[in-house]
Amino acid sequence: MRTLSPKYIGIILGVLYGISMRLFLEFSDKFNFGSLVTISFMFLVPVAIGYIRVYFECTSETLLTYKQMAVKAWQPIFVFLLVSIITLLEGSICVAMALPAFMLFASIGGLLAGFVHRTLVQKSKKAAMSIVLLPLMLSPLEVNFLKLSQTYEVKNSIVINAPIDVVWRQLASVSYIADEEFPMSFSQLIGIPRPLQADMDSQGVGAVRTSKWQSGVVFKEVITDWQPRKQVLYQFDIDPDLIPDNALDKHVKLGGEYFSPLYGGYYLTPTANGQTMLTLKTTVEDNTNFTIYSRLWGEFIFQDFHNSLLKMIKNRAEKVV
Repeated sequence: MRTLSPKYIGIILGVLYGISMRLFLEFSDKFNFGSLVTISFMFLVPVAIGYIRVYFECTSETLLTYKQMAVKAWQPIFVFLLVSIITLLEGSICVAMALPAFMLFASIGGLLAGFVHRTLVQKSKKAAMSIVLLPLMLSPLEVNFLKLSQTYEVKNSIVINAPIDVVWRQLASVSYIADEEFPMSFSQLIGIPRPLQADMDSQGVGAVRTSKWQSGVVFKEVITDWQPRKQVLYQFDIDPDLIPDNALDKHVKLGGEYFSPLYGGYYLTPTANGQTMLTLKTTVEDNTNFTIYSRLWGEFIFQDFHNSLLKMIKNRAEKVV
């Protein structure tokens, strides 16, 4: 009977380890023992997966270059994420956001396995066991003692060939947005719904603007500052229980436990040649421990959305002139 080569054993065990950790940490979240939205899962589990993959191939006395170690470590990562999508353990949004970190830290794990095998051969099994168990040991500490929440502002601007009066009229209620009006963006490609329309119940401070998006997403924006032809500011009023479960991955749900926009606003500035500079700002709350990584993704996603929305407003305003 033909036995599996160490290469395939490393891939299979790496995938099984990833799935097992995914299920265990989600289940342990109920007991405050672990969580998927942790440094332990996002960064340390991929290190272990990459380590497992390369460790088994190194034991077969195969000589791998460091480049091969870094790249081969991706194999179980790709399979693990594919299985997560097929089995509906994760949605496309979370997978897309996790992929760069998973690939980078799996490569670190693969390089570490190769280094340990070459320099600490007698201790390679103990090192492998330590790497595999590290997320389990650190996750409870992180969940209970590490809180790295952050709030940041995302800002984008666009110049519109229309006077301020015309642009201002595009900002309150927004009629239905056809597919061809809203530019395709990366956000949509990974599964984030796009806006469809917005309706205001009145004008001025205290008015409520109801935004409707694809996939049944509905939320409100309460006007906090209303200065016609100058600026309109609002506070998001999002009830996560009213956001359909299939609209967004649960870990990036609007108004949910980890990510939420807090405030937003449009600012209008006239230019010397009769054009209008329209600026859109959104203040975002991030309650993950991913610090720079989650902020980079948050700013990228919101800027991507801002640019599409501003282009849509620009096209509508310029058609009126």
